[in-house]
Amino acid sequence: MKCVGSELLFYYSKCFSTFTKGLKELSQWLCDNNCKDVCMEYTRKYWIPVFNVLEDSCNITLAHPKYVKAIRGKKTDKKDAKWIANLFKHDLIAGSYMPPLAIRQLRDLMRYRFKLTNFMSSEKNRLQNCLTISNIQLGNVVSDTFGKSSMNIINRLLANPLDNSFDIAPLIHGSMKDKLPELELAIDGFFTPEQAGKLKVIKQHYEDLKSRKADLEKIILSLSAPYAEEINLILTVPSFKNIFSAIAVVSEISANMDVFPTAKHLCSWAGLTPTNNESAGKKKSVRISRAGCYIKPLLVQCATAVVKSVKHPEIRNRYLRLKQRRGHKRAIIAIARMLLTAIYNILKKKEPYNAELYRKSDVLPVNREITVEQAILLARTQGYRIKAAS
Repeated sequence: MKCVGSELLFYYSKCFSTFTKGLKELSQWLCDNNCKDVCMEYTRKYWIPVFNVLEDSCNITLAHPKYVKAIRGKKTDKKDAKWIANLFKHDLIAGSYMPPLAIRQLRDLMRYRFKLTNFMSSEKNRLQNCLTISNIQLGNVVSDTFGKSSMNIINRLLANPLDNSFDIAPLIHGSMKDKLPELELAIDGFFTPEQAGKLKVIKQHYEDLKSRKADLEKIILSLSAPYAEEINLILTVPSFKNIFSAIAVVSEISANMDVFPTAKHLCSWAGLTPTNNESAGKKKSVRISRAGCYIKPLLVQCATAVVKSVKHPEIRNRYLRLKQRRGHKRAIIAIARMLLTAIYNILKKKEPYNAELYRKSDVLPVNREITVEQAILLARTQGYRIKAAS
């Protein structure tokens, strides 16, 4: 149901099919009524075909369903269309950020890659469970069950599940040869043909997923070629060593930072800032919002890695200070926001990451005097251990 509101409060409504022919008729009907601005709520994936057809001919505002709810008990498609038209006419709807088509396509592929990675992790867990059920304890001996030597042993077990007395020396490589006695004990399990059949299916599925993921990554690299400059700039940020991590950031926030007035707006859009929830002078929960369900886990993962490194004291020291006062979880979110703020300024100014800009703010003024107790406390907050003089 579509509704067009005029300045004289006349409403024109008409129903259209959701097939492409019907959507093209909708576009023509809007042009005939001189309607250049369109507002619609987005739910799941149903708004995308409409957006693709109207994108070239209209200025589209996407509204969050949470903020355009009609009066309770007055809900029909026709009334919803009229209600949204009224809200949009009086400028009461804040549009959601929608990147260009090229970025949206890259985002779709990167999110699918994320799903494939999760599928692969699930299959690896299932394979490990099969080994555990069969009491084949390779995971207790080797550091990586999916390493070259471990997979050679698993393939040999799958070839003949009832034979676990074979010589494994030719199958292992490198430092694994020092663990030969432990490996012989580890493969002495109860490996039934049924478990072997299940393990073959899991292993084949895992290899298929790995191959499909490699094919998808080739497409992603070709689509991300126009954004090579922005990707290389993001790779200068601490803990961003994988090119696909940088591509994931570009696919979520785009390469043009002009759509976000400040870094605070970007962090709020990514769900890394506290929410406002105050009533009658009482502040309720101010936890971070659920926005940024794809970029936020990526930033948190990078933040968790970088705070463990002593190569970036400007980040680690801030994490230690916040952790002491607010705890690990809040400190990690603060570091994730710090990384996103750095990315915003890097893309905005087209300059690489500069750690010295953070280190200058950590230096105390020259003329400031502190006590011995304050000096000890300051050293501890920086991660140093204080020992008594001998």
